[in-house]
Amino acid sequence: MTLLSTIHSPQDLKRIPEDQLGQLCTEIRELLIDVISKNGGHLAPNLGVVELSVALHRVFSVPRDKIVWDVGHQSYIHKILTGRLDQFPTLRQYGGLCGFPKRSESPCDCFGTGHSSTSISAALGMACARDLAGDDYNVIAVIGDGALTGGEAMEGLNNAGDLKKKLIVILNDNEMSISKNVGALSSYLTEMRTDPNYSRVKSDVESFLKGIPSIGPSVAKTVARLKDSFKYFFVPGMLFEDFGFKYLGPVDGHHIPVLLETLNKAKQLNEPVLIHVITKKGKGYKPAEKSPNKYHGTGPFNIRTGAKLAKKGAPPSYTSVFSKTLVSLGDRNRKLVAITAAMPEGTGLDAFGRYFPDRFFDVGIAEQHAVTMGAGMAANGYHPVVALYSTFSQRAFDQMLHDVAMQKLPFTLCLDRAGLVGDDGATHHGNYDYSFLRMMPNMVIMAPKDENELRHMLYTATEYDGPASLRYPRGSGLGAAITEPLHQLPIGKCEHVRTGQDVEIWAVGTMVDTAMKAAEILEGEGISVSVVNGRFIKPLDEEALLASASRFRLLVTLEENALFGGYGEGVTSLLNRHGCLRHCDVLNLGIPDEFVPHGKRELLLRDLGLDITGVVTSIRKACEALSKGNEK
Repeated sequence: MTLLSTIHSPQDLKRIPEDQLGQLCTEIRELLIDVISKNGGHLAPNLGVVELSVALHRVFSVPRDKIVWDVGHQSYIHKILTGRLDQFPTLRQYGGLCGFPKRSESPCDCFGTGHSSTSISAALGMACARDLAGDDYNVIAVIGDGALTGGEAMEGLNNAGDLKKKLIVILNDNEMSISKNVGALSSYLTEMRTDPNYSRVKSDVESFLKGIPSIGPSVAKTVARLKDSFKYFFVPGMLFEDFGFKYLGPVDGHHIPVLLETLNKAKQLNEPVLIHVITKKGKGYKPAEKSPNKYHGTGPFNIRTGAKLAKKGAPPSYTSVFSKTLVSLGDRNRKLVAITAAMPEGTGLDAFGRYFPDRFFDVGIAEQHAVTMGAGMAANGYHPVVALYSTFSQRAFDQMLHDVAMQKLPFTLCLDRAGLVGDDGATHHGNYDYSFLRMMPNMVIMAPKDENELRHMLYTATEYDGPASLRYPRGSGLGAAITEPLHQLPIGKCEHVRTGQDVEIWAVGTMVDTAMKAAEILEGEGISVSVVNGRFIKPLDEEALLASASRFRLLVTLEENALFGGYGEGVTSLLNRHGCLRHCDVLNLGIPDEFVPHGKRELLLRDLGLDITGVVTSIRKACEALSKGNEK
């Protein structure tokens, strides 16, 4: 029997002898590598926090104590140690464990996360609620050094230090060290500054100095200045001390005795505490240690070699086509600049950065700053291309509205991973960008039907003298030929891709291919279907839509976006304004008003009725209803 197999609740961990915790960590790493090699997931971040997670659950008692995992992609060990060991092989699978903390999944998941920089704010809220209720549980936020670049994290630190609530923030530093002082001096200073005797003696000395007649106060101030100068020189955490936190560390995040000792000390302090923990991303698996970014979020891979198990002969991804096209455009247009928020590889902007390093900017996890920085460049003669994942662009809503659209600046927003992204689930699906961008005056919104059209849309956007966005999905394209020269598309004009007499589908983005295949099936059932590639979510091709409404008894809109505020709602509103709904019915197909769980994209589309079978069924029923209505 393994040590890990004996853990069915957080309490079981506390019964394991401390000298066997190292073996437990080895077993956890073996399980992580085994499951993630099959299911995909966030390997390197979790390998780096094994000892930290074990120490946290050894010292604290969840669910009474609250642990908030920033972003949450490093919470796999937390799930394993809190009664979900048997379910762990279902990680990120349809109907299985979510890859992020989820309140409905376990009482030990005290706060749902998925986007970065939220943990300190959430933890502070919990600490305030605890004090208001007269309770005494511990609240711990675990945040990475990358997430600390997010503005909300700084806002949370600032407020927490001011309120002086009992709160522990653990800075998981796995990329860059805030200080190199990780040796004996730092350990000594940490020991000294957490010793109650030190605080008492310091207070007594200050009181004594201030009590000396005439010169006491000035001497005390001089000593305080000298003390602060000494601390700034030697102590790496004075930034956090100035925020109002007691700083502990840096400590070795893979040395369990040191972690246990430090966490227990922090637990006794009745004030905000920040523990600076140094960890190695990917620890325990050589390929991940060597290339932590490659294994940050990974698909299935061969454990022995570390090679990704990619589909042979798959078409290039939308991201790679975007990347190559932007490099080509950057060579033509010296006014193009590229900006990303800590995702150069994920968005494909790393290639632009290699070719044009002076025109590439990675601002860290700071989407709001990325957009407004781009707006500043746009206001001064450059055309920024800001590439974000659709789900993360939500964080920059106000900046897109106020700083870009309102000023009608030349600005291209490229939204990768749009629509359903699959295994990462509700926090990462890009289902809302049509909806929140459609409401913005001056905004042009595009979605390509394939990877070739993506090229032309990117060119169109970068030549447009105003704000434009284009969104495209995760993964491989359709295999469309991408050899034709780049050309601009007429703004707001659709493309008719299939003729028919009975029904017309207006589809956008990924749904154009679905519409074409559904039309073929319906044709075999005697329903003649026309298909239009809407191309532009905004502005709509009003002339073509009104013509279609006068010709067809049924128009169908099809999109991989929320129905509320989406493309179909825009089409229906337009037709209603022109009185077309008196003689033309509209069927809107898209994502309903619900959060979509994790699972393979094809399974999620099936459940939502947005796969080929679902679209065929919906149109068939609508045609039958119209036929019955005509009979009456």
